[in-house]
Amino acid sequence: MYRLLFDLVLRRLDPETAHHLGMAVIRVAAVPPFSAVARALTRPAPELRTEALGLVFDSPFGIAAGFDKNAIGALGLHALGFGHIEVGTVTAIPQDGNPRPRLFRLPADRALINRMGFNNEGAAVVAQRLARMRRRRRRPVLGANIGKSRVVDVADATADYVASTRLVAPVADYLVVNVSSPNTPGLRGLQAVETLRPLLTAVKDAAGDTPLLVKIAPDLSDDEIDGISRMAVDAGLAGIVATNTTIARSGLTTDAARVDAMGAGGLSGAPLRERSLEVLRRVRAAVPAEFCVIAAGGVETADDVRERLAAGADLVQGYSAFVYRGPLWARQLNRGLAR
Repeated sequence: MYRLLFDLVLRRLDPETAHHLGMAVIRVAAVPPFSAVARALTRPAPELRTEALGLVFDSPFGIAAGFDKNAIGALGLHALGFGHIEVGTVTAIPQDGNPRPRLFRLPADRALINRMGFNNEGAAVVAQRLARMRRRRRRPVLGANIGKSRVVDVADATADYVASTRLVAPVADYLVVNVSSPNTPGLRGLQAVETLRPLLTAVKDAAGDTPLLVKIAPDLSDDEIDGISRMAVDAGLAGIVATNTTIARSGLTTDAARVDAMGAGGLSGAPLRERSLEVLRRVRAAVPAEFCVIAAGGVETADDVRERLAAGADLVQGYSAFVYRGPLWARQLNRGLAR
């Protein structure tokens, strides 16, 4: 049914407009009595319960940052079967992001290209929404992903990240520092170990007892991945998210001229699968067993999730395949994992 809806309606809409329409439907899933019905249909099997970061997850599979930037759909996503929701990326200063169009579909590759630019309502607004959700008896595990405000110079990035941390860390179950989006000028330069170490140390101090992770790019060299992994362990972080989107465009089925016309941005979805898996294995080999590794990138099926778990991931996230699979995607994956 969803495939027919996608082909006949959603595919003809601007991708960002379609996302907002989808989010409106997802929010309805959080409202009684729809929430009870949705949860009854999608609740993960008890054997999928997973412990990581000192938390208990209904399922190892959750929704990655970028889908629910402003923490407006988390309860609906939980009702649809996701084991955790990572909201954001949020910034200390609210911002509109890059000009539209800034989100593009590549259906032949089951992929997306985005250059959203951290469009969000700001850490203060998102923190208020997280605080309200935390008061609910039944709620999902809520992660918060923070990034650098565009108007802040890279030289002042640490203070900007700390400002976001002080707002959202007290109301998030875990916190992720995003230094790997390709859509904020200068951001990926912060992944250099000598720059990243003091930034993460300051954020960790501000985060208090909230587990802190860092999200890295798939475009790093193996030596850079090893260096960041060792540094994250030495700095006392709780984990690494591997990986963000890629700036690479190799191996696509979509016509090259059409891809070029879409312009700059991060590629996500199926084409990222192999490299994200390579990075996951590299990180897992460099960190101790108790260090949490969250796998993201190119995850679409239960077999993909199973493969990441077998490669050493503690948790797995997806995003792009939601566009092509629809609202029952998490239910399908959880049932596949339980089987």
